[in-house]
Amino acid sequence: MNSYTLADITPGMTESFTVTVTAEMMDAFYAITGDNSPIHMSEEYAAGRGYPGRVVYGMLGASFFSTLAGVYLPGEHCLLHSVESKFAKPIFIGDTLTITGKVDEVNEVFGEITIKATITNQDGKKVTRGVIKAGVAK
Repeated sequence: MNSYTLADITPGMTESFTVTVTAEMMDAFYAITGDNSPIHMSEEYAAGRGYPGRVVYGMLGASFFSTLAGVYLPGEHCLLHSVESKFAKPIFIGDTLTITGKVDEVNEVFGEITIKATITNQDGKKVTRGVIKAGVAK
């Protein structure tokens, strides 16, 4: 876990990590949210819609923006203020995702940073874009 304070952070700083989405993650997300849409639950339904398998919950993918801010950039001194997500392409079970954040702005008056974030799959395709605003301890 990183421990950047506001004084340590400058525009252009970048952090990233990778994660592989599993069926167990999907099951845990379902258990928490109760979202039983057949596009996420049924291989047959997803195939009928033209997908190669169950579509991963968009919010499951976007939840890795929380990990990006809370563990990597800035890390332990972070409190999320907002996360804006745009879902560009579907994610599938077994995809290996790279979550990357780049500091776009540091606002010392409000103790807040803005991070432009992306999630790309193993084929280098952007699947999710985000803008994260996070409070950072001085």
